[in-house]
Amino acid sequence: MLVTPESGLGYWLPAYAMRRDENMLSHLANWIKPGSVVWDVGANMGVVSFVAAGLAGPTGRVYAFEPDTMMVRLLRQSARLNPQAAPVEVIPCAVGASISLSRFNIALHNRSTNFLEGFGTGLTGGVRETHTVLTVPLDWVAEQIPPPDFLKIDVEGAELDVFRGAAEMLSAKRPVIIFESQKSDFEEIHARLKELDYSLCNADLPPTPGELRAGAGFNTLAVPN
Repeated sequence: MLVTPESGLGYWLPAYAMRRDENMLSHLANWIKPGSVVWDVGANMGVVSFVAAGLAGPTGRVYAFEPDTMMVRLLRQSARLNPQAAPVEVIPCAVGASISLSRFNIALHNRSTNFLEGFGTGLTGGVRETHTVLTVPLDWVAEQIPPPDFLKIDVEGAELDVFRGAAEMLSAKRPVIIFESQKSDFEEIHARLKELDYSLCNADLPPTPGELRAGAGFNTLAVPN
């Protein structure tokens, strides 16, 4: 995959790479199988998308959702480099609770902290520019493309809106989910997933063979019972 310093991720200097990211990717290896359909919501430069493409293989499918046009170009270039892996289709839009036009802010600090207006974290360093983007709910998307076996969500504070727009798809398909969440939103997300009979695990911890570690962290793994 092609990368850029604009992404702001820590893989440029291996000594500083965060251990929790390594653990999170190990969870992908546990749950994504040959032929899996994977949705990567908030793909950035595609770390999860292209790991998933390798795991799913040529019979799988990966859909990368990303509203930042710069990252969309990078993702499409990377997708052409992996003919032996699952096809990665890049969908240039944001994901939320309903179909709408939204304001999307390009963070001053780095593009991994870009955010929809009204959301975001304290890591942006300010805003360098703002774009208008199409926002779609995952329930609508599931009517257009194959629904996921594995779903990753990382949208800088807008995760709750993604879950609000995915209730029907999650109930019908029940994918394994790995997601980032803010403390303020976790209680409602937790309740929604409990209603759908999911177990929640801390994805920042390494996977244990044959066992799910109860609880949840900043990155949470949700597995249907």
